[in-house]
Amino acid sequence: MLSVFRQPYAVLEPAPAQLRSAALIGLFIGLFLLVFQPFGLIQWQTEYKWLKILGFGLITFIFTAIHFTLWPALFPRFFAEQQWTVGRAVLFILVNILFIAIGNFLYLGFLLNFPFRWSSLVWMVIVTLIVGIFPATGTVLFGYIRRLRQYRDSAATLQPHPTFLAESTTGKPPASPSIDSPTERNIETLASPAANSPQIALVADNEKDTLTLSPADLLCIESSDNYCTVYYLLSGKLQKPLLRSSLSRIENQLASYPRLVRCHRSFVVNLDRVERVTGNAQGYKLHLLNGELEVPVARRYNETLVASLRAV
Repeated sequence: MLSVFRQPYAVLEPAPAQLRSAALIGLFIGLFLLVFQPFGLIQWQTEYKWLKILGFGLITFIFTAIHFTLWPALFPRFFAEQQWTVGRAVLFILVNILFIAIGNFLYLGFLLNFPFRWSSLVWMVIVTLIVGIFPATGTVLFGYIRRLRQYRDSAATLQPHPTFLAESTTGKPPASPSIDSPTERNIETLASPAANSPQIALVADNEKDTLTLSPADLLCIESSDNYCTVYYLLSGKLQKPLLRSSLSRIENQLASYPRLVRCHRSFVVNLDRVERVTGNAQGYKLHLLNGELEVPVARRYNETLVASLRAV
């Protein structure tokens, strides 16, 4: 049972989406307290009562917005897609609930002019964790099961038909690679296998270093910081040279090749090389080169990529 907390889970949305979610959560809390006035609020007599009650919603929004945007920016490795699990998602929500409780506790003490006591704060924290752990865990587990079924079942309906060209487009192995620039050892230039064979020329940021290869040999491109790793086949063997360039720049250079598409903020993939599609709670996974390469698909690219795969 505990193994489910180590399963991959959907990564956090970008900061603008998190801010919208925080605003909706804060608005819901504020309106809920204003309409139903639980916890004895209905007996509370004070000036501008409605405004003070809505203040709880504002506190909720501020703490949620900070929690969902600040920590991922400060600790990106902790929130990396490869590391994000059901257990981390549950912990993340619990910490958010805890901060909201502390913020509202301090706000209530300010409104009622209560003296601050550590014992009261500790008690508030304990009660919040006891009450919050069940809805937080239940919400994440429900989302995990729903997403897992959605992507797993949908992936089962996708049957890609990869176009394998073991050597070159002419059936002859390409020539040995040569270095375009002596200052960039990791940038390779592949000799054209045939004069009339279509070739891709990937140009680095410095406009000098170039990697030229056949589109049939390209598997995928992965970005990391200011570099891109180009995965391609040379005489049937996997090559992984680095190219100093942004992925967006590389994507623009591939605009005339409709089967080379962006599928993730960090990946461009050759759809003709996709052998199998699987799915988990994080989304679709594209498998290439007998499963040696696994490329994730971001949710924003789901519809266009699935349509492209089914169009083959």
